[in-house]
Amino acid sequence: MSSQSQPNAGQPLLSLRRAIDIFTISVCGLFLELMLIRWIGTEVRIFAYLQNTVLIVCFLGLGMGCFTSHRPASLRNLLLALAGLTVLLALPPTRAILANITNLLSVLDDLLIWERSNYEGLPATIARVVAGLTLTLGLMVLVFEMFVPIGRLLGRLMDTRAQVIRAYSINVAGSLLGIWLFVALSAWSLPPIVWLLVACVLLLPFVWVSSESRLVNLALVAVLLVAGVFVGREPLALETHWSPYQKLVLKPADPEHYGWDGRLITVNNAGYQAMIDLDRERVAANPRIAAALNGLSQYDLPLRFKRNPQQVLIVGAGSGNDAAGALRGGAEQVTAVEIDPAIIDMGRRHHPERPYDSPHVKIVNDDARSFFATTAERYDLIIFGLLDSHTTTAMTNARLDHYVYTRESLLRARQLLAPEGVMVLSFEALKPYIADRMANCLREVFGQEPLAFRIRANTTGWGGVMFVAGDSNGIERAIAADPALASYIARCQAESPLNLTYQTAAATDDWPYIYLEQPRIPTLYYLLAGLMSMLLWYGKRRLEIPLVGGDWQRSDAHFFLLGAAFLLLEVQNISKASVVLGNTWVVNAVIISAILLMILLANCLVARFGNFPRPAVFTLLVTTCLGIYWIDLSTFAFLAYPLKALLVGGLTTLPMLFAGMIFIDSFDRTDDKARALGANLIGSLVGGMLQSLTFVIGIKALLLLVAVSYLGAWLTRPTPETRTAPLGGDDLDGQPLLGRAKLADVPSKMGPIASPA
Repeated sequence: MSSQSQPNAGQPLLSLRRAIDIFTISVCGLFLELMLIRWIGTEVRIFAYLQNTVLIVCFLGLGMGCFTSHRPASLRNLLLALAGLTVLLALPPTRAILANITNLLSVLDDLLIWERSNYEGLPATIARVVAGLTLTLGLMVLVFEMFVPIGRLLGRLMDTRAQVIRAYSINVAGSLLGIWLFVALSAWSLPPIVWLLVACVLLLPFVWVSSESRLVNLALVAVLLVAGVFVGREPLALETHWSPYQKLVLKPADPEHYGWDGRLITVNNAGYQAMIDLDRERVAANPRIAAALNGLSQYDLPLRFKRNPQQVLIVGAGSGNDAAGALRGGAEQVTAVEIDPAIIDMGRRHHPERPYDSPHVKIVNDDARSFFATTAERYDLIIFGLLDSHTTTAMTNARLDHYVYTRESLLRARQLLAPEGVMVLSFEALKPYIADRMANCLREVFGQEPLAFRIRANTTGWGGVMFVAGDSNGIERAIAADPALASYIARCQAESPLNLTYQTAAATDDWPYIYLEQPRIPTLYYLLAGLMSMLLWYGKRRLEIPLVGGDWQRSDAHFFLLGAAFLLLEVQNISKASVVLGNTWVVNAVIISAILLMILLANCLVARFGNFPRPAVFTLLVTTCLGIYWIDLSTFAFLAYPLKALLVGGLTTLPMLFAGMIFIDSFDRTDDKARALGANLIGSLVGGMLQSLTFVIGIKALLLLVAVSYLGAWLTRPTPETRTAPLGGDDLDGQPLLGRAKLADVPSKMGPIASPA
């Protein structure tokens, strides 16, 4: 900022038309980004575990669009790509081909993705991986093509000499609205056709004033909306719900296959839960189920280790099987915690035993970790249901269930046990090291080895490894007094022996990756980085733009490093908040919104006061990053939730205040603002890829990388001497970007915003 004047002093006013356009395209960009992350991750399940893949492709398209904002921004390219993706996901044959990407890449089993694949030899494995990566690259190209026009529009609109801080604040405010618009649609469980309709409404003003054939563009809108009606439809589906977390489909169970007439729930097109009727009278009338039970089911077992408990806590309660088992076992009061409201609703309406209608059951819609931190109750029995996730948290490598099984989480759960309390943890450990990790973690928490045995899947349950810990004397007495239970455990241990070495490192809040055998970056992430390099090469060739070398400038490096550090810091914030506040969609949305609000506050401070010494701001930025590194936020878990949320949110987002002040100061200094935005977005892409380092160094160490990136940004900061004269040509302000005039009619040496493809 110039020391001679306040920010924006003497600058021309930002026109109302430009302000509206900046706001609208910002809303549209964030909404479309979140929509694609959610939608592609639902239909192509491997992306539910690799959400950042879609995110960084969006950044690449936006960044390259900003870098080439002087070229035509063809809305037709965006609509063609979006319509193409919609048609591919609407037609059953092509949707099945894309869904098979998960199966093709599951042979890379160093990262468990809940897909069983048999090794078929090296040639077959290579062929499957190549096929899966080829299909993945095709999807990435479609997403990239959607965001190049948005980046060009945004770059054109932001490349202004009129009230820079106000323009950037409008951009951030639009992004904030885009986030909450999609969050609201998800909270209402609205399907993709509604998402597509909203996206088209947001794009319509730009399509309408485009110099391209309006009729063709409107026809493309019609095609994608018609195709969108058929998106997500499943054969035999009784109900389909798009919860805030995942796609849930309720289907009838085949009595011939399962042995009972009930309901199945699939998540992101994979089998997930079954609503099983194990009422004693109905079981007695069904010889097939009675024979499979042999007097016990996996849902009845916990109550055999702790008879007639007064208080039972179930986390991962799902649609009600565990709660029904607790009621059958004589539990006085059951607290059932489930993160997904749609699963609770389906269980309430469809479970044959109606456990959620019982006055003895209290339902809590919350994340298990959040509930652990907030409850003051003590429980005689704590049951971990088959709590496994098919999606990651927002913008991180961690899945929804990761933080439930860390040492810190299980230690807190142990503190909730009443004297002589028992904990029963069930988990589908598809790999031996996963069972060993769980057993080792429980041994560290309870100071003794847990009882462990594998339950085979049968008509009364989907099986898994069951661990029993807590009051060891009470557990031994319960087994000794129950010959049927003792016989059942002995049979399970004989039929499916577990080789527990207690050598696999326990998961922690800093390294929560329960599905990785040891700290390392999975092979799939290296391959995805290779695909990203190919996409970068494709973008450079198609858009004819040098991004490294050539005309790469000092200020480009500055904005690049700010972008990389920003995204890494955002990942850190969400991870830390998940540990203390829970891993719910509300927490994730609030933290991301708090980051954007902190940026708006930074803009207000610079606009109001200006002239902040840049060395002091950089020092505060690096100091706060390092300070958060040493603060254990989990120590605030005991506080009341509003106070805790305010404290954790404020501490984690504080560096964003100083980062925002630095960005807007540098952004105001540069004359090529579209290029600055492009470099910043490309940096965010790299930051998204660098977060894979958490698999090796842990999450907290990202803060050190953030601090180093900000130091690099300081060394490459724009200076008054590097500022060049403003670009020639007429400014866009005062010209109608939304209205009757075509975008191509706006005078500027940068060229038309839209023209025929």
